Amino acid sequence: MTKWVSRILAALALTTVLASCGGEKQAASATSAEAKTYNWKLVTSWPKNFPGLGTAPENFAKLVNEMSAGRLTVKVYGAGEIVPGFEVFDAVSQGTAQMGHAASYYWKGKMPAAPIFTAMPFGFNAQETNGWLHYGGGLELWRELYKPFGVIPFAGGNTGVQAAGWFKKEINSVEDLQGLKIRIPGLGGEVMKKVGAVPVALTGGELFTSLQSGAIDATEWVGPYNDLAFGFYKVTDFYYTSGWHEPGAMLEFTVNEKAFKELPKDLQKIVEVATRAVNQDMLDEYTARNNAAIDTLKNKHGVKFMALPKDVMTALKQASAEVIAEQEEADPMFAKVMASYKQFQNQVSAYHQLSEVEYYKNRDGE
Repeated sequence: MTKWVSRILAALALTTVLASCGGEKQAASATSAEAKTYNWKLVTSWPKNFPGLGTAPENFAKLVNEMSAGRLTVKVYGAGEIVPGFEVFDAVSQGTAQMGHAASYYWKGKMPAAPIFTAMPFGFNAQETNGWLHYGGGLELWRELYKPFGVIPFAGGNTGVQAAGWFKKEINSVEDLQGLKIRIPGLGGEVMKKVGAVPVALTGGELFTSLQSGAIDATEWVGPYNDLAFGFYKVTDFYYTSGWHEPGAMLEFTVNEKAFKELPKDLQKIVEVATRAVNQDMLDEYTARNNAAIDTLKNKHGVKFMALPKDVMTALKQASAEVIAEQEEADPMFAKVMASYKQFQNQVSAYHQLSEVEYYKNRDGE
């Protein structure tokens, strides 16, 4: 064997040894990353395990725990257990909790455009909201809005069309809304204010006692499934199911940006996929559970389902247009988000007139 051949073989052997050492280090590093565990807190705006709203974050936690094989565990806290329901966003922003589950319209005092991502009066239904968020640019705008607070939003479930609410007195005209104290958040509250009512901000856990004591005269909440759980039929006489203020109420998962970036890529993807799964699952659940709740409310408790008079609905629709125009003029980000929203709504409305609306006519009769 010549001297130069011996040198080449020696160099190759050294290279192999070094590569082996490097590979071992990389493997050890990967193993170390995979072995590391993360324990997150998830705070919510809902009573612990409340049907639908409260069980959604529990389902999310279970999915994440199982898909990550325990590398990422999420513990859910109901409203008031760590922070009050209206302080969920701040808790996530400040890192008190890594995640939150709430509704974006609770933060309209911080960001006027935030309510758009929960629901718009006479706006998107659930199907349309999901389409806009995930394929129409809505999610990108949502994340742009929350970016200064170090918070990343994800779609967190949809209740579908919500009922107008429970009233202690019958609504026969717009005049009956004058001075009416009603719990209604978001832009729906601004619309009610414009037609003469007095909107009140309350979390879900406060509603029954507020109706019972007379602190409020009416409340909207969600729909038959959740309204039955709170027992509003015990303290009110009139249930108006006409949908207008929240035609597709989107909930949100919020994630502390710093905590999210500390996760390995595979765990980040698990969080993302789990939110998408829960987002669809909630709508599925409400679609199914509302059916049995309607039957119970009607046949067991004698609740009469009522529609708001046409002149009231016309006034609410006009007031909604005025509120939106005022918000667009007052806040550039609101105007930016609404430009995207309106463009998508025009397109999807035209499509749904040809598809969904036409189909309902054919299936159920006009």
